[in-house]
Amino acid sequence: MSWDQAVKTVTPHIVRIETPDGYGSGFLAFWNHDHSWCGIATAAHVVKHADDWQQPIKIRAQGQPALLLQGSERMILLDGSTDSAVVLFFKRELQLPEVPIALLPLSEPCGIGVDVGWLGYPELEPNALCFFSGRVSHHLAARRAYLIDGVALNGVSGGPVFYAPSSGAVQIIGSVSAYYHARAALPGLLVAQGVSHFHGVAGNVRSIDEAHAAKRAFEAAQRQTDGF
Repeated sequence: MSWDQAVKTVTPHIVRIETPDGYGSGFLAFWNHDHSWCGIATAAHVVKHADDWQQPIKIRAQGQPALLLQGSERMILLDGSTDSAVVLFFKRELQLPEVPIALLPLSEPCGIGVDVGWLGYPELEPNALCFFSGRVSHHLAARRAYLIDGVALNGVSGGPVFYAPSSGAVQIIGSVSAYYHARAALPGLLVAQGVSHFHGVAGNVRSIDEAHAAKRAFEAAQRQTDGF
């Protein structure tokens, strides 16, 4: 798959996450069973202060009005050890794709030397969703992160880092977390956190959905029994 095709595939899933102190990028990670609420993945440092102080945040998808979420209207699940977060909220009028981009399986880390791309809203042009690319330089297994030969700018934090194989669907390998500057006038290294936290939250959501569905089925069966 070409980068042009990959960008067209991923772009509708990207959002800008605005807080009283700034903004970052994020992407659709999953839906609940009836698509009434969703989980937006981002970097923990993008939303941590707003979460600590229960400040409002805005979720802004391309070409749509911003969705304002007060502290009581969203839940943020943070993992500081991986600089990862998921914002859970009822979608209301927000329009996002029905099928999220697949997360890379935890058992299949991205290989060294693989070409990857990432998308986000750089501070230099806050309304422009920009594409970047590079190669995986190293897999930090203990930190569940990747070092990538590429650049990241303020505002791009939390944006998806994705792999576009020549055949098959795009997969998200992580989210933009940090950028290590080189002392010389050369590119530094981007730090992309893996998708372990996002997989964990999605799994819990599925478990909750399944439990609720089982409860509803049991209650319906009980009502039928009581009616006889």
